[in-house]
Amino acid sequence: MIDYNSKRWERKREHILKRDGYMCQESKRYGKRIDADMVHHIWPADEYPEYVWEDWNLISLANSVHNKMHDRLTKKLTPLGEALRKRTPPPKDKNN
Repeated sequence: MIDYNSKRWERKREHILKRDGYMCQESKRYGKRIDADMVHHIWPADEYPEYVWEDWNLISLANSVHNKMHDRLTKKLTPLGEALRKRTPPPKDKNN
């Protein structure tokens, strides 16, 4: 389980927000410029702990968009979250 209050997460979160220009990347797909205030694990951290710290698995989102990515009660991805995950496959192993 990831500690979202840790210094490591704070640094990673800031890195991803900066990489994405502090803009919601899902809104940007639709031509909207909305500030991001959240970093989302595309492949859920609880289910895929091996991807928790991977930059490719993290995306800056507005809180309102983030809330549409997964059900807060079940923690399961919504259809929108599943669509994002399908668009973001893990990188192929460099050894293959």
